[in-house]
Amino acid sequence: MITHTLKLKKPVAFFDLETTGVNISKDKIVEISIAKANIDGTVEVKTKRINPGMPIPLESSLIHGIYDEDVKDEPLFKQLAKSLSQFLEGCDLAGFNSNRFDIPMLVEEFLRVDNTLFDVKNRRFIDAQRIFHMMEPRTLVAAYKFYCNKSLENAHSAEADTLATLEVVCAQVEKYEGVKLKNEKGEEYEPIQNDMDSLHKLSSSNLVDFAQRMTLNAKGEIVFNFGKFSGKKVEDVLKKEPQYYDWILNNDFPLDTKRKLTEIKIQMMK
Repeated sequence: MITHTLKLKKPVAFFDLETTGVNISKDKIVEISIAKANIDGTVEVKTKRINPGMPIPLESSLIHGIYDEDVKDEPLFKQLAKSLSQFLEGCDLAGFNSNRFDIPMLVEEFLRVDNTLFDVKNRRFIDAQRIFHMMEPRTLVAAYKFYCNKSLENAHSAEADTLATLEVVCAQVEKYEGVKLKNEKGEEYEPIQNDMDSLHKLSSSNLVDFAQRMTLNAKGEIVFNFGKFSGKKVEDVLKKEPQYYDWILNNDFPLDTKRKLTEIKIQMMK
């Protein structure tokens, strides 16, 4: 039986995706593995291959080893969406580089099916890569070797990567809990604690939309994080250049980015 050592008030779903590519707006999931860490210390593992409904590029297949023939008889994401939503109900979300890729990709797939099926509000996001790069800047394979003293077999297999990430976060918490760093003001603080609120804050403090087309500046204001208005307050841009909102909605941006921008615009009108 797989177990964990995290102190939890709600389950945390560690997950990893294999996909047709890295374009969140266009690419699709071909495999998902979830290791749900429960409050009682047990772990439930679910791994499922998915028919993406599009050809898998050879360069992607060469990385994760999944080809068109392997998924041609598997269900589409929309056929699995409800059961996946139920399995993830009430869970915080965790992974390796998950804030920049896996969570945005998963949210995008759910939004294509039904924008009410998978709500990310009131969930915390734990990114093992964020912790790792702060404390020991390397890759998942090196992280697994460094923290767990094991070699990662079958790297780029969704289940192997998922279970390795769970072990890494447990080891990170054990290694760094109580370790002090200094902030830009020279003040000491303890960034790593066995607490999901603390790890969420560390992993996702500037998160606005999952694709990070928007972020928070030093004052806590939402600003654009790309293009000609990079660093400019979103509200100021929408007031001065209202057509910019229409341009984003009508171009190749993730649905989550468009939804978040719309929420900001609606809030401005109140």
